[in-house]
Amino acid sequence: MASLLLFAAGCGTGQFTGVSAASGDFSVTPSSAAITSNGQAKFTALLPSGEPAAVTWSIAEGENASSLGEGHIDSNGIYTAPGALSRNSVQIHVLARLKSDPSATAAAVINVTPGFVQSLLPENAALTAGGTLEATAEIAEVNAGAVEWTLSASPSAAASSDAVNLGTIDRMSCQHSLDQFTTCKVTYTAPSSLSAASVVYLAAAVNGTSATSPLKILLNNDGLNSSPSINQAPQSGAISLGSSGGNDNDYDTYLDHAGNPYIADCCGGTLGALVEDTAHNQYILSNNHVLAESDQAMIGDTIDEPGLIDNGCVPLSHSGSLLRPVGSLRYFVPLATPQSNVDAALASVLSGAVDRTGSILQLEAPKSNASMRSNASLGPAPPVAGSGEFLNASNLGAIELAKSSRTTGLTCSTVESVDLTVRVDYFKDCAETQPYYSKTFTGQIGIAGDKFSDSGDSGALIVDAANAQPVGLFFAGGTDGDGTGLSVANPIGDVLSELGAEAASRFTVVGTTTPHKVACIRYDDGSQASAPAVQVSSQAMTRAQFVAETTGASLINSEVGILATAAGKSLDSPGDPALIVYVDKAKQRVAAPLTFDGLRTQLIPTDAAALARNAAPVTPFSASGIHLSDSTLAGAEAVIREYAPPLMADPAIFGVGVAQSRDNPAEPALLVLLDIARTPRSMPATLGGLRVRYMRLHRFHVTQSKYSAVRHPSSCALKGLTPSEYARPAVNATPDAVPTTR
Repeated sequence: MASLLLFAAGCGTGQFTGVSAASGDFSVTPSSAAITSNGQAKFTALLPSGEPAAVTWSIAEGENASSLGEGHIDSNGIYTAPGALSRNSVQIHVLARLKSDPSATAAAVINVTPGFVQSLLPENAALTAGGTLEATAEIAEVNAGAVEWTLSASPSAAASSDAVNLGTIDRMSCQHSLDQFTTCKVTYTAPSSLSAASVVYLAAAVNGTSATSPLKILLNNDGLNSSPSINQAPQSGAISLGSSGGNDNDYDTYLDHAGNPYIADCCGGTLGALVEDTAHNQYILSNNHVLAESDQAMIGDTIDEPGLIDNGCVPLSHSGSLLRPVGSLRYFVPLATPQSNVDAALASVLSGAVDRTGSILQLEAPKSNASMRSNASLGPAPPVAGSGEFLNASNLGAIELAKSSRTTGLTCSTVESVDLTVRVDYFKDCAETQPYYSKTFTGQIGIAGDKFSDSGDSGALIVDAANAQPVGLFFAGGTDGDGTGLSVANPIGDVLSELGAEAASRFTVVGTTTPHKVACIRYDDGSQASAPAVQVSSQAMTRAQFVAETTGASLINSEVGILATAAGKSLDSPGDPALIVYVDKAKQRVAAPLTFDGLRTQLIPTDAAALARNAAPVTPFSASGIHLSDSTLAGAEAVIREYAPPLMADPAIFGVGVAQSRDNPAEPALLVLLDIARTPRSMPATLGGLRVRYMRLHRFHVTQSKYSAVRHPSSCALKGLTPSEYARPAVNATPDAVPTTR
């Protein structure tokens, strides 16, 4: 689910002119001379001796519009910029007063420039030769500002003028308003001919500050024109699913100073698929936290298309709403109970509102360029009807999973983990200020990459791209912000079973009886399987080199298949060294210890000739998916059942599952998900005779989003307002369920 915040916080503390540092009493210095509107800076006050000065902090004056405020500084000197600016750059004067002598003051100036409100929209796209798309950037500036657009062949490269290979950008325009952030748009056109598939990055900058990530465009000759804009746009007639949607009441309100409620933010997700019961009544399938507001909604609530987040948080009951009702909440599996193991809900379909064939946006089979109309996007198509496909050793290695959803559109990836136990945090409100429940799911599916999903994709149906068979229901995910990520899905069989128990009926997915391929569009570059981004200390590498040259040499035995040893970097535990063990690639299986002399071992198949030429691989080859036998998987799952509970008792660990080792892809590993902000009690290299592989990610939760403030009244007018409706009382939850914090 994604959330949309509608106001910018921060208010000036008054206007003072002529402020200057007091004569020699103390000085004030900011940690940075300039920040963006979504940034912070630390101010430090020092006495002439260099010792910290005890001061009180305040905002002295600034150049921002008074209605937007000058930001805020706390008692520790942490300055938070205003959420919106009235010009391209403003200067803010921060004032400090000595606590021992309030007449002694010092001031410092910080420059604030507008930052981007959210990622560029769409986040990704695929285009054929001559295809076009419109990109949107939103900056935290009111009634002013502009964006500079550039094209490049790399996400970190400078702009390129090679329009022949990269395409062109034109029709640049910006919309300005007194009560809305500045929105700038541009049209990108792909090259008229493509000799081969390539990638283009469309970047945006304002006053030298670039958007967090550029728009990634896959140029192809495979007939693939795809953009998440299709999933976010309102539809006419009977809608296809995979679209933006949610509960019409899924917003937070505040009371203004007159006591009137004001909508401050809202949530939304994806209307995933169509299902039917044994009486052939049809329902929209999505997550509990999308349709039922994480147990807070009421049966009968209206379900909208698109979601509130794609309509400026204007519900159906308000004038100017462009939403349409497509269903009403009918069933949901409660979250706040250990007896449930899915995040799922159903909405009864309003007559004529949804395509009765169960079609999902962009799910049609890929077509060749020759059979495609110029710039025609992938069309809707239904999944295969029934109860879906089960994952096992026979398909885990080859299966490609696809989904079509609100934020990232049509994306594809592979299975990273099975039998995954994962803890997910839920909130009562879109702003995530009211924790509701921290729920542990078991037996989940982990999907590779940080581009497969994003906030707002919650509720999407995941299918096998080879045949459109349903596999799972996406509900949560996380990333480290540096290219590593994991998406999590409930197995579709569990979803249908638990919903059936709620409704006392049997549910099946509505669709076709003829399997068909789904376009597999992968925006991840596969770098997760390469060398780790975390550096290994020189001291650790020196010790690994010593072990390789001394005790490690005792492992070398050509008869058993061990040819050499060397120092390396672990892929299972990024940041740790490893002892590389070169094994004879001609032998079926070479026995080597999981650890040696305190180091993880990393097995790399090669031959003596390659070693002699210094041409041996530097890392193991790791194919995507999970390539393990049924018996090996069963053994690993038994280890999971033993070790998952004690591991999950560590607050720094929020997930444990079965994966393939990266240090030796021929072996299974326990995949342990670590909270990127915490340090685990311990990080064993092996457990239960299996390698342990670690992945550091931001902890999973399902409502936080990068989407924020589209409209905002005066932040001064909002200062001190109180929430009036975070959520309604929980429905269909266990009486003893209590909110828990992260």
